[in-house]
Amino acid sequence: MTNNDILRRVRYAFDFKDNAMVEIFAAADHKVSVQQLHNWLRKDDDAQFVALSDAELGLYLDGLINTKRGKREGEQPVVKEHLNNNVIFQKLRIALNMRAEDVLETMQLVDFRLSKHELSAFFRKPDHKNYRECKDQILRNFLMGLQRQLRPQSDSPYPE
Repeated sequence: MTNNDILRRVRYAFDFKDNAMVEIFAAADHKVSVQQLHNWLRKDDDAQFVALSDAELGLYLDGLINTKRGKREGEQPVVKEHLNNNVIFQKLRIALNMRAEDVLETMQLVDFRLSKHELSAFFRKPDHKNYRECKDQILRNFLMGLQRQLRPQSDSPYPE
């Protein structure tokens, strides 16, 4: 999954409008214009499509955490230059204040079975012996489960 795809899916799941998206970036002390946002949200084959960098997606996810849970006291998290699915999954879980059981229930909404032990392996440090890389399929199913949870009336499996 590309960063742009993740941004589109999160926007669709939460039904965020342009102003809300700009405010989420602002919550991480990053200013973006509506035009810049539109270019990130375009389809890959559009001439005005602009790829979203890992740092920009990280800022968005940090802003989502700050918006949903409140800005933490003191020093803000350092923006990572490289994101992987594990970090993205972890940031979404933190933003939504989800426990393992909540994540598993969300995954079950799309008939994706995962054990609590398998799930915890995604949130371990990379050098831990039980660390497991989060594949696109798992992140995609989590985002689809979120969509079904937050927008149950929506039949679309993929945001437009």
